[in-house]
Amino acid sequence: MPKHPAIAEQELVRQCKRGHLKYQELLYKQFYGYAMGIGLRYSANRDDALEAVNDVFIKVFNSIKSFDEKLPFKPWLRRVIVNTVIDQRRKNIKNLAEAGLDEAAFAATPALVVSKLNADDIVMLMQTLPEMNRMVFNLYEVDGYNHEEISLMLGIAASSSRVYLGRAKERLRKLILQQEEKR
Repeated sequence: MPKHPAIAEQELVRQCKRGHLKYQELLYKQFYGYAMGIGLRYSANRDDALEAVNDVFIKVFNSIKSFDEKLPFKPWLRRVIVNTVIDQRRKNIKNLAEAGLDEAAFAATPALVVSKLNADDIVMLMQTLPEMNRMVFNLYEVDGYNHEEISLMLGIAASSSRVYLGRAKERLRKLILQQEEKR
């Protein structure tokens, strides 16, 4: 009889805390897709995402003993993933931030309804954004961080975070319009 997913997750965590390699492998397999999805949103390419995800699981297994089993595992894992990818990208972020702020000025446009695009289209469009824009967009719109939190994570001013978010939205609007025109 299959276990309830929440019970299975708790058991995986409990056994990983005890250092059981079999359960570490099971935890890795169960959450690899989730971790890779987040990694791809923040990374410049698939290789960078894969490297980050592997680093994430090393961190998870090294620090899982401090994880509070009363809390849900997935949000904790998501935070580890986001922080790991950002840490890996941080060395490039300062250069990206300086270059990005010198680009075209931010211009606001009305929001579009994205009813005809599928998930693959959206992921493809996201990958075309400049890296800093993509990171800020994901942190703010997808993961729910505010601009002050983003500024601390990325080492930029909160006002720069707002600018990058605006630029990301503007670029996505233009890309979506181009997609619509092609159809």
